Amino acid sequence: MAKSTVTLWHNPRCSKSRETLKLLGERLGEGAVEIREYLKDPPSKAALEALLKALSAGDPQFVPHDLLRSKEAGYKAQGLSKDSTRAQIVAALVQDPSLLERPVAVMDGKARIGRPPERVLELL
Repeated sequence: MAKSTVTLWHNPRCSKSRETLKLLGERLGEGAVEIREYLKDPPSKAALEALLKALSAGDPQFVPHDLLRSKEAGYKAQGLSKDSTRAQIVAALVQDPSLLERPVAVMDGKARIGRPPERVLELL
């Protein structure tokens, strides 16, 4: 059976994202983590919808608002709140990917937000 690859939605400037990358590398070995620097390669609406679906599959408690960094200036600027719809959240993230909570690990159709970094190990 082929070894699964983890895709990590990563911001190298974020300490939690770096910790998560290191943790996954230690557990899975060299080359098992595919890095997606979402600020350099902004996600499309379809990619975000797929990510939300994977997060819901990976965690029954997940709600789309969990994917937002609510303390960022862009959060208020876009009029977002806990009551924002999935469509509003996706539109906001397409417009401003820096609002994406990070890191996010995706594996085999499921995903986890790495807050704390050890949460991503639930995918393994």
